[in-house]
Amino acid sequence: MSILGNIGIVGNGSWGTALAKILTDNNRHIQWWLRNEDAVKHLQRTHHNPNYLTSVRFLEGTIHPTADLQQVLNNCQTIVFAVPSAYAQSVLESVPADMWMGKNIISAIKGILPESNLILNDYLARNPAFDLKRYVAITGPCHAEEVAQERLSYLTFSGLDDVLTAAVAEAFHNNYIYTTHNHDIWGAQFAAVLKNIYAIGAGMAHALDYGDNFLSVYITNCYREMYRFLEQHFEKVHPSNERPDFHTSAYLGDLLVTGYSLHSRNRLFGTMLGKGYSVKNAILEMNMVAEGYYAARGMQTIAADLQLEIPIASKIYSVLWQQVPPADMFKALEKTLS
Repeated sequence: MSILGNIGIVGNGSWGTALAKILTDNNRHIQWWLRNEDAVKHLQRTHHNPNYLTSVRFLEGTIHPTADLQQVLNNCQTIVFAVPSAYAQSVLESVPADMWMGKNIISAIKGILPESNLILNDYLARNPAFDLKRYVAITGPCHAEEVAQERLSYLTFSGLDDVLTAAVAEAFHNNYIYTTHNHDIWGAQFAAVLKNIYAIGAGMAHALDYGDNFLSVYITNCYREMYRFLEQHFEKVHPSNERPDFHTSAYLGDLLVTGYSLHSRNRLFGTMLGKGYSVKNAILEMNMVAEGYYAARGMQTIAADLQLEIPIASKIYSVLWQQVPPADMFKALEKTLS
């Protein structure tokens, strides 16, 4: 039997739907948890998600949607967790904690759990029974919309167990998805968190009529800040672990695509704020979660606890959570970039 066993997906947003498409295109049959019973019935009847990536159609028999999370956990050895970080902890806590233990947990979250200010593996590690070697994180650069179009994309898988991580990477590899894997669980996930924050800033800059010249300088400085945070985080928290290579597509590439792409919801969120929307109205208008919004607050706590400085992310936080006008923030930021 495969090391992965039966695979279940938890979450049916655009990213969860894209991952379901990849797996079913690779002849994997999946169990799929959806929060909404109406969405379950729609998928069973029409074989496509009614709300996200509606152009993606699944072959009959390849997906088994359900609103019963315990059913998925009982029947699957490998769980792809693709719930937005804002709702992740409530989903995790909706079933007994021991139901998550002993599973291969594949995290497709690109954010921080806002109630605890933890990335998913650190949240799960609060349970002594959690085996970190059975955890793998998925990062990009990869937009769900381009997966739906089968445009060539790259996924990075980070895990401590080479056999499991390679097996997960192989399960997602096909003619339009190239995969690589490494050991850097923490760096890859924190890079994904930070790039979403920086992408909100990129959207604000665009709306405020800053041009490509400025944006290239801004992104360069964001990457420098990200790299410095990852290096210092590694030294303070995981000094004995193998040092990862941060100059790869999972770090710089994911930052670039999220900061520049029109598919980026974080960039769109920032664009709306730069145009004068309030945070509340931008959230309502988008009807989707911009992971960088909650990540900006969580990273302030994490950076403060570790006594690390993230000045660009802190300025974006001031707009999102302290009502500083975007134009005022960027005027102050201009003078600090190089």
